[in-house]
Amino acid sequence: MATARRSTRLPLAAAGLLAAVLGGCSPGAPKGVDKDTLDAAVSRAIGDPASCLLIAEQASGKLVYRYNTPIACDRSLPACAGSPGAMQTIAQLLKATLKDGQARTLSCSSTADASRGVGWASGPIPGKGLTYAAMMEGDRAFPGRMMADRLSRAFKEAGL
Repeated sequence: MATARRSTRLPLAAAGLLAAVLGGCSPGAPKGVDKDTLDAAVSRAIGDPASCLLIAEQASGKLVYRYNTPIACDRSLPACAGSPGAMQTIAQLLKATLKDGQARTLSCSSTADASRGVGWASGPIPGKGLTYAAMMEGDRAFPGRMMADRLSRAFKEAGL
């Protein structure tokens, strides 16, 4: 009987520890911004199970916000620029934007039959010392320029 209890407790304890560790790794929100308000504004702007938004401090590059899961955000997708077939992740786009401070708005097909697309948008958030990078991929992904416009409004709505 004691063995049955121990075997039940161990998986529960492991699951609790895993949730605590993973929850601790997720960034919150930029200082002075309510995460729930920012999540809601971003969701209205580019919300989709396959979209991602990262915000980092310009000076340090420290990630302060992520919209969506690591799985959605870590995908390598067509870069829509550079050499044909070039791929990138949103983290690579954020790093490049932090380095040169240049806004980017790109979009292209993400499948050979053009049934799905990918949009990329990145740039500084004016007057906040923050830089963002965003990605949408799917059969209804917005073009990069539209994403940038929608996110600009969402950032203002959230107090950024």
